[in-house]
Amino acid sequence: MYIYVWLAVFVLSILVEVATAGLASIWFAGGAFVAFLLALLDVSPVWQVVAFVVISLLLLVFTRPLARKYINRKAEKTNVLDSIIGRTAIVTEEINNILATGKVTVDGMPWTARSAVAEEVIPVGTEVTVVSLTGVKCIVRR
Repeated sequence: MYIYVWLAVFVLSILVEVATAGLASIWFAGGAFVAFLLALLDVSPVWQVVAFVVISLLLLVFTRPLARKYINRKAEKTNVLDSIIGRTAIVTEEINNILATGKVTVDGMPWTARSAVAEEVIPVGTEVTVVSLTGVKCIVRR
């Protein structure tokens, strides 16, 4: 009887992991596998549960940091904030905070821009660095 329970937990954990792809339940699959093996050996159900919990926690604590470090290392940043901060931009319209004017181009995309320094006027053609985003405006610094 318990063999089927642990087999179901194992399969369900694998299916959840495949569906989420976020390292959410693979640790429980390892624990369920060990508990399944103990059920095959006709070990007491109490020890099966203990083994499931202990193995799952050990896998979670000791292997999750390593897995997160090496899996999805080359994940592409999709948030504009992540991808634009620190980038170089070219001023295409003079940036003047007092007159509320200014535009830059970052990676071929036009953005409204303001200077990080309040009274600084930045002329057209100047290379600037994006230091933050406020709404849809780039805050830039020479």
